[in-house]
Amino acid sequence: MKPNTRRIFIKKTLAASAASIALPDYSFGIITKRGGAAKRVGHGDFQYTVDQEWGIQDPSKIPVNDCHEMVLDDQGRILMTTTGANNNNVLVYDKSGKVLESWGTEFPGAHGLSIAGEGKDQFLFITDPDSHKVSKTTLDGRILMTLERPKEVSGYTSDDQFKPTETAILPNGDFYVADGYGKNFIIKYSAKGDYISHFGGTGEADDQFNCCHGITLDTRNKENPTLLITSRASQEFKRFSLDGEHLETISLPGCSICRPVIHGENLYFAVIVTKTWDTWDGMLAVLDKNNKVLSFPGGDKPRYLDGILDTPLYDGGTFKNPHDVLVDGDGNLYVPQWASNKSYPIKLNRI
Repeated sequence: MKPNTRRIFIKKTLAASAASIALPDYSFGIITKRGGAAKRVGHGDFQYTVDQEWGIQDPSKIPVNDCHEMVLDDQGRILMTTTGANNNNVLVYDKSGKVLESWGTEFPGAHGLSIAGEGKDQFLFITDPDSHKVSKTTLDGRILMTLERPKEVSGYTSDDQFKPTETAILPNGDFYVADGYGKNFIIKYSAKGDYISHFGGTGEADDQFNCCHGITLDTRNKENPTLLITSRASQEFKRFSLDGEHLETISLPGCSICRPVIHGENLYFAVIVTKTWDTWDGMLAVLDKNNKVLSFPGGDKPRYLDGILDTPLYDGGTFKNPHDVLVDGDGNLYVPQWASNKSYPIKLNRI
């Protein structure tokens, strides 16, 4: 069944089921069916049923700590980073939620996870702000390259100031490293790991960052690819040319953005927090190509007042601290969570 046909079928089935059940509970766009059925989150064309049990494992065999990011490889497997000195830092799931393998104890603070290449030549970049390193690995964990503090950048005076959180990879293999927990520089390297250039740094100017937590390559305009970079503590992301020229700033009040994720014409990201770090008030966001929020899975319906996004309200139950979102070919979402009592990732099934 084609993805679009499948979604239409699911929508009709859910509509028929809902009609036969009296008095559903409504809260911020969620429909919780009495009797324990899956709840529904999101808005408009981006609605989902929540599978809280998708990624759950036996913690005595496959432990997790803080789960950070997920990517999909060419084999249809889902790879996820998780922290901890006494457990493997990369888990490999199939789409049913079964863990196929786990590997890597060299990344105790495993954070950002990026994938590039094709087939057997696919590779990963793992950032670890705790060990102050960026590692390039094969899909089974063999380390191909390790980068530490860039000596060419004068803003650093010690190795431990380099706390990388994310990478973005160009088609030719060159890549960018975002030092989101360190000095907020974006450093560009060749495919071989040679320093090319850098820009950014900590500050409030257009070309600076207040926690450049995430970075991604935006190729929706094929003729003019750009970089989307988070300035998380300022609740915005910024667009730059590949040469580091600031192009625009997109403000999203109430949205502490982890990393932007491009899928088709849409932009997805996890909002790890809207107001306070200790109340678990995170959600997801789906934006159109004009940066307008279309849906807040886990939150209330997006509202704009005089063209400015109104601070969203979380639904009080779907997520704890969502840290990333992975979108598969059917539009389903997979969500790892940070500081969430060692919880496993959640799946949202596209309706």
